[in-house]
Amino acid sequence: MERILVVGVTGAGKTTLAQALSSRLGVPYHEMDALYFNGPNWAINNNLTEDVSSLTAEPRWIIDSLGYPEVRDLLWDRADTVIWLDYPKRVIIPRVLRRSFRRTVTREALFGGNRETWTGWLSREHPVWWAWSQHGTRRREVGHRVRDPRFAPLDTIHFGHPDDTEAWLASL
Repeated sequence: MERILVVGVTGAGKTTLAQALSSRLGVPYHEMDALYFNGPNWAINNNLTEDVSSLTAEPRWIIDSLGYPEVRDLLWDRADTVIWLDYPKRVIIPRVLRRSFRRTVTREALFGGNRETWTGWLSREHPVWWAWSQHGTRRREVGHRVRDPRFAPLDTIHFGHPDDTEAWLASL
């Protein structure tokens, strides 16, 4: 495990696991959302492909994302390990609700200095709505990718419940 991609739906705990892995394994961690949103008003990084290409050319890295469409294949091509947090909606939705509520109330600064807002909750792009509406689509996409012969050299570690993920992490 030198080039690790942590995947799953919004709210699965990708960032938390990626940070813990980085700490335990001494592998540099890069947050995909911070690479993608690099300015105020959720500005998108126009150099995303170049930035991700440069990071993933390094011998060791951890990135927490299925990957935005522009860089998805690049990430999957260069990873040697995929850790799939494949949790059901009954696990995901309470997590993302708590996280978004906390972020909104505390006005926590996110990627590019952006913040979740109360009016943002009405948007289909809001993490809660995104997690709900994209859950099945994301699960199917990851499932297809881990079975795709193009990515056959990838080691895939698949977790269906957070308890399994925590036990595995504790065993490292």
